Amino acid sequence: MDEDLERMTREELIEEAKRLRQGIREHRDCSGHDLCWHHPALWALLPDKTDPVSVVPKWPEFMKGCITYRQSLNEQLPNAPRSDGPFEE
Repeated sequence: MDEDLERMTREELIEEAKRLRQGIREHRDCSGHDLCWHHPALWALLPDKTDPVSVVPKWPEFMKGCITYRQSLNEQLPNAPRSDGPFEE
């Protein structure tokens, strides 16, 4: 799956590492309502192109997952600033 790395020069590997790091930083730096979004741009950094069809939970189960995720942020980031800013499309 990662045979392309074997064929890259040192310089190409460095450029690839920088490109991947930038994509990870963009994902990491999401904040507020952006934390909840589907992130295909991150997956697009991989060389293997697929068109996965995600299984999307029905609304009640999906909302339970959102609540659990938000609760995990309380545990993992107890001192992070909080916002009551509205969601904007």
